[in-house]
Amino acid sequence: MSTNPYHSLLEHLANCHDSTDIEVLFRALLTDKEQHEIANRIRIFDLLECGATQRDIAEQLGVGIATVSRGAKAMQSHDVSALLATHRQGS
Repeated sequence: MSTNPYHSLLEHLANCHDSTDIEVLFRALLTDKEQHEIANRIRIFDLLECGATQRDIAEQLGVGIATVSRGAKAMQSHDVSALLATHRQGS
């Protein structure tokens, strides 16, 4: 097990066998608000990948345009498009 807290978290997530295990871990680690914010970030990524405008995303999710803009910037700087495409194919 890693001594780096972030790497330890990643190892624990990698050891989860299904989404139920991940949900249990997230409920133990994160507040309801934190879970909601992470879910919104993923939704922002998904909607951007589908071609939705930032303004439409903000309205659909009930968040500020700045929240969507931060999500778009994070998506670009971390190049998660390939990961999202893989997830969609597996769904």
